[in-house]
Amino acid sequence: MASSVVLASWMVLILGLVIATSTTQVEAARAFFVFGDSLVDNGNNNYLATTARADAPPYGIDTPSRRPTGRFSNGKNIPDFISDALGSEPILPYLSPELKGEKLLVGANFASAGIGILNDTGIQFVNIIRMYKQFKYFEQYQVRLADLVGYDEAQRIVNDALVLITVGGNDFVNNYYLVPFSPRSRQFSLPDYVRYLISEYRNLLMRLHDLGARKVLVTGTGPLGCVPAELAMRSPSGECAPELQRAAGLFNPQLVQMINGLNEEYGANIFIAANTHQQADDFIRNPGKYGFTTSKIACCGQGPYNGLGLCTMLSNLCPNRDEYAFWDAFHPSEKASGIITEKILSGSSNFMSPMNLSTFLALDTTNRT
Repeated sequence: MASSVVLASWMVLILGLVIATSTTQVEAARAFFVFGDSLVDNGNNNYLATTARADAPPYGIDTPSRRPTGRFSNGKNIPDFISDALGSEPILPYLSPELKGEKLLVGANFASAGIGILNDTGIQFVNIIRMYKQFKYFEQYQVRLADLVGYDEAQRIVNDALVLITVGGNDFVNNYYLVPFSPRSRQFSLPDYVRYLISEYRNLLMRLHDLGARKVLVTGTGPLGCVPAELAMRSPSGECAPELQRAAGLFNPQLVQMINGLNEEYGANIFIAANTHQQADDFIRNPGKYGFTTSKIACCGQGPYNGLGLCTMLSNLCPNRDEYAFWDAFHPSEKASGIITEKILSGSSNFMSPMNLSTFLALDTTNRT
């Protein structure tokens, strides 16, 4: 009898520890939401009738399945590495039929390749999920989440979630500089266009706040003039295209300034800014420091710097993707995305403002304003 009581006591203790551990994991779990363009799209465009898709080989060549996933990468992209850091499974595209039930608790990716801050960006891709539609889907998601866990718990999940928004590069390469004398370049000088973009981006961030986002990671544009596509079209010498570099140089500091202003307005650190231009520029200028053999030539493509056209089965394909900073004409390789994410997580004030992501997430994460 005594041994039975002891055994029962141990079972109760073990059960209590299991319950406590499970509760801690649930409380520590953080949903993750992603908005933006092809740098963070993980497959939404696979469900759309558009040419802006990464649904054919050799995309995804370094994933476990070696099959394309809709990511514009040979493997993982930045959201995947952030999910790893959060200790959660990769989030699903919002349009995926698998996004239902308990999967909703993990979060969702609303990003769509080709879009920009402005609705007229990427018009050549026709059927893509522009920012206003991404936010509409976020509203739909919250209704679905509330049906699953109740309104109050749904609001808590959204308020405590990490949100990533990556948008802006296409407003230059697929709008202002898309063709000579583009409508936007005739409407605005470059400095005025950048100010207009920042104003519109501010509206997007305020809308995100209205929708419940309280921890938002905002990325700037990368070194636009240094991607293989721009080198192929604008720089036979291999030097970064100066006009696009000027655009990024104007845009990123104003983005940080705008974000700091919004934080002051809300009276809390709702937004942090990642200087992805500085982050990527570091390994573009010093590729060997990061184990790359080249930061000019894309792994997959054709033409000068493998920077022309799409990455397809007929393209040149490098044998070792980890030696290339760029996977295709516009997008970083899996290894480069990992490096950028490391700097987002733990980078100094040269890369992150007003703090890095690890510090941001370590703060009291319930800012309700």
